[in-house]
Amino acid sequence: MRQLYSISFAVLLGLSGCGGNGSTDEAANTTTAASAKRSGLRLAASASAPVEGEADLNVNTEAAKSAASFLSQASFGPTIYEINRVMTLGPNGWLNEEFQKAGPKHRLHMDEAAKRLPAGMVLNENHFFQTFWKNATIGHDHLRERVTYALSQIFVVSFVDGAVAEYPRGVACYYDTLSANAFGNFRQLLEAVARHPMMGIYLSHMQNEPESETSTPDENFAREIMQLMSIGLHELNADGSVKLKNGVPIPAYTRDDVAAMAKVLTGWSWGGGARNEHGFHGLVAYSAADRDCRPMDNYPQFHSTAEKKLLGNTIAAGGSGEADLKKALDILFNHPNVGPFIGRQLIQRLVMSNPSPAYVQRVAAAFADNGDGVRGDMKAVLRAVLLDSEARNYQEVGKLREPVLRLANWMRAFNARSSSGNYLMWSLDDPLEGLGQSPMRSPSVFNFYRPNYIPPHTELASSGLVAPEMQITAEPSVVGYLNYMQLAIPRGVGDGYDIKPNYAAEVSLAATPELLVDRVNLLLLNGQMSAALRQQILTAINAVRIPAGNPASAKIVEAKYNRAYLAIFLTMASSEYLVQK
Repeated sequence: MRQLYSISFAVLLGLSGCGGNGSTDEAANTTTAASAKRSGLRLAASASAPVEGEADLNVNTEAAKSAASFLSQASFGPTIYEINRVMTLGPNGWLNEEFQKAGPKHRLHMDEAAKRLPAGMVLNENHFFQTFWKNATIGHDHLRERVTYALSQIFVVSFVDGAVAEYPRGVACYYDTLSANAFGNFRQLLEAVARHPMMGIYLSHMQNEPESETSTPDENFAREIMQLMSIGLHELNADGSVKLKNGVPIPAYTRDDVAAMAKVLTGWSWGGGARNEHGFHGLVAYSAADRDCRPMDNYPQFHSTAEKKLLGNTIAAGGSGEADLKKALDILFNHPNVGPFIGRQLIQRLVMSNPSPAYVQRVAAAFADNGDGVRGDMKAVLRAVLLDSEARNYQEVGKLREPVLRLANWMRAFNARSSSGNYLMWSLDDPLEGLGQSPMRSPSVFNFYRPNYIPPHTELASSGLVAPEMQITAEPSVVGYLNYMQLAIPRGVGDGYDIKPNYAAEVSLAATPELLVDRVNLLLLNGQMSAALRQQILTAINAVRIPAGNPASAKIVEAKYNRAYLAIFLTMASSEYLVQK
C-alpha cells in the first residue's frame, strides 16, 4: 500500500520513480547538493548550541523506532527527548501523563500581543499563527495540541471567511475550546462547538430568527452539525461501513430533520450582553466586551417554540432555547453513527487513511462504552485510536503527511526556536511561495480535504483506497513545498527567519555520515528509511567534502552544516517521508 501512495505522489512530479528507488530523489540529490553549497555558513550561524536535556539514544533500536512512530501520530512529531520519554513510560503511560496536562491558552497569547500593538493597530490572524506554531513546536502538552488540530479539521471554523477573520481573538478562543474539550466528553464538545460565537458566525446560526410567513430559519449549521460533525450522510454499521437498502445507502437524516434542527438553533446570539433585541443583533452598547469568546446565549423572543421532530424523536413545543438545544444534541450524541463516524475521522487524522473495519469498530466500541458505562469519553476513544494493534504496527502504511504536519515535524525534530520569542509566522496558503496550507484557514467547512477523497486515475483509486491529503496535493504544491523547505532548512522560517533550527547534534555527526543519516532517519522517518534512499543520501553527503585542517575553521564548519542540510532536505523531499507510517 505504501508503494501506491508513493507512486501517486511521484506522478505529480512527472517522474517514474518513487520512494528511494527512482529519479525523484536522484534529482533532488543533484539540485540540493549545489544549493546547499551556495547556502554557506552564514545561514546556520544561530544553530550552534547543544540542546539542553537531550539524552543519548541508540537510534537503531526497535524500541526507539516504535516510540518515534507513536509520536508521529500522537504529537506534532518526535524529538529525542520525547522518544526517550515514551520508551521509559510506554505509550499508555505517556498517554496517562499527557491526559493530565492542561492545555495552552491561545487567548492569553492574543491578549498579550494586543498589549504590544502600536496605537491604531489591531490583532490579525498572524497573531493566531504565532501562538499555534509556538505551541506546536515547544508546547508541553504534545497530545492535546495534536488532537486539537485534528478536531479543528472536523469542527471547522476558518479565517478564509471574512466575517470570522474580523475576530482573530475569537478564533483563538475557539481553538482553546476545542483544546479544553479534547480529553473530555464528546457530548460537551458538541455543545461547546454549537454555542461558540465563531461557529455561530461561520455557519450562520448566530442571530438565527424563527420561522415566519415569509422566512425560514437558517439551515447551514443545522445541516453541517449532522453531516460533518456527528452522524454523517448515511446510516453506518458499527465498523463504519454504510448500511444499504436494496443496494442503496440509507440516509442518516432527511430534509425535515435539517429543518427541525434549524428551528432548535433559533434565538442564539452574543453571550454576556443584554437579553433584548439590541443585544441579539450585536449592538456593542448592549454586548459584553469579550463576546468573541463567551458561549452564545439564547434570546427567548427569537426562539422558535414550535414542535420539532428530529431523527425520529419529538422535541415538544414551548420549550426554551437552552432546553431544545440540549435535547437535540442528546439525540445526535446517542445516535449509533457517532462512534464509527467520528472514530474513523480521528484515525484518519492521527494514524492512517484506510483503517480496517475491525479497527473502526474497536474505536467505535470505546466511544460507546469506556469500560465504566460512559459514552463519548474522548480519553477512551484516543486510547483506542493510538494504542490499537493497527496503529502500533509502524511498518505498515499510514497516510500522506499534510503540509502543516511536515513543517511542525521539522521544527520539533530540530529544536527550532524563535529569536524574538514570538514565533513570527504568517499564512502559508500559497502553494508556490508557501506550503499550500495554514491552520484554521480551510477553504470551506469541508476542511482542506474530504475524508473519502480518492485521487482519480491512480492505483489508489483502482485499489479502492482513499487518500484525503492528496486533495491538496498537485504540481504547484509539490514544487512549492520543495522550494520552501530548501530555504527553510538552512535559514529558518517566519518573518526575518525568526524561527531557526538547532542542528548542533546533526553537525556533530557530519564527519560520520552513517550516524547522521541514522539520526535524521529516526526523527523524520521513524527509522524506516529504505536501503536505497539511505544510499542515495549517503552518496550526496559524501560528495560534500570536509577539508582538512582546524575543525573550527569556517570552511570545515560550513561543510558540516551543508551535510546536515542535505541529509534533512533529501529525507523530507522523498516520497518515503511524505507517506507517514
